[in-house]
Amino acid sequence: MLGFGGFLVENLQTFWSYTGFASAEPGHFVMLLIGMLFIFLAIKYDFEPLLLIPIGFGMLLGNIPFQEGLKIGIYEEGSVLNILYQGVQKGWYPPLIFLGIGAMTDFSALISNPKLMLIGASAQIGIFAAYMASLALGFEPSQAGAIGIIGGADGPTAIFLSSQMAPQLMGAIAVSAYSYMALVPIIQPPFMRMLTTKEERLIRMKRPRQVSQVEKIIFPIAGLLLTTMLVPTAIPLLGMLFFGNLLKESGVTKRLADTARGPLIDTITILLGVTVGASTQATEFLTGDSVKIFGLGAFSFVVATICGILFVKFFNLFLSKENKINPLIGNAGVSAVPDSARISQIVGLEYDPSNYLLMHAMGPNVAGVIGSAIAAGILLSFLG
Repeated sequence: MLGFGGFLVENLQTFWSYTGFASAEPGHFVMLLIGMLFIFLAIKYDFEPLLLIPIGFGMLLGNIPFQEGLKIGIYEEGSVLNILYQGVQKGWYPPLIFLGIGAMTDFSALISNPKLMLIGASAQIGIFAAYMASLALGFEPSQAGAIGIIGGADGPTAIFLSSQMAPQLMGAIAVSAYSYMALVPIIQPPFMRMLTTKEERLIRMKRPRQVSQVEKIIFPIAGLLLTTMLVPTAIPLLGMLFFGNLLKESGVTKRLADTARGPLIDTITILLGVTVGASTQATEFLTGDSVKIFGLGAFSFVVATICGILFVKFFNLFLSKENKINPLIGNAGVSAVPDSARISQIVGLEYDPSNYLLMHAMGPNVAGVIGSAIAAGILLSFLG
């Protein structure tokens, strides 16, 4: 019996060592808990479940301890996760996400009221504010540019830019960007209430004019030529965004548009979320720089929200009473589509149950998507 007991103990020790848990660092268990928290928030509170569940599960995959050399880790050359991660590292996934976004986005609110694009542009101040703050904290210019883009609240753009300019920080930047996108319903409303008066919250905007089909078809073509001629480095993102929108609006490529906004974007979202989550291995992710990135991301996102709201208040000084803009749609200048526009609607209904702001808010919201991609292209041009 003793011989069998010794044999059993020896083999259990061997098995325990083989699993990797024997040499696991505390950070692995911290990241496992964070992954479980993401999944909990997504299921319990419906916080961006399409993003947080894949990312959270990816964190579990990436932080299960194992012995090196088994070719299963995301950073081990030739492993399945490493091959799938190439789409993040090489910047393949974000343009495909933009293709799907373009195919599901209606630009009518922006076309009918072009001045709303200025709100989306003003919100991008958060990107450059975070860039300067990152420089002050000691990050290199290319790293600071990649960190600053978190303020655009656009995960694919953050991944695209960080893959080009700061690949070593991509995990922290991507998780930070998607985390703050999920927290839009918590972060933005307090600033919307704090920075607006009761009178401003009750402003009723003119009903958007009807946009013709011809205008909808011309917009992606004109938008592509105008934006990418000014910022050619934004072609991978904006080119796919406008192409997807043309598929939607042309009226003759319904099958392609349905594929882009359905199976394609769903597939890429799964691959992107799981691999980004798996890239947060504790040894690579739990660093002082990651903590700074999360702080700078929050700063960037808050500044973007505040600038969007304050710009509307300033812009209203030059508009007639019947043309004034409700400042509650200023938060939608960030490109978290359509969540930030939905928050404009929810907060607006708190003060006037019959004042529907969603369609108005979609104008700056889609402008924010374009604006963040342009900002990324500018940063890549000067710092890449």
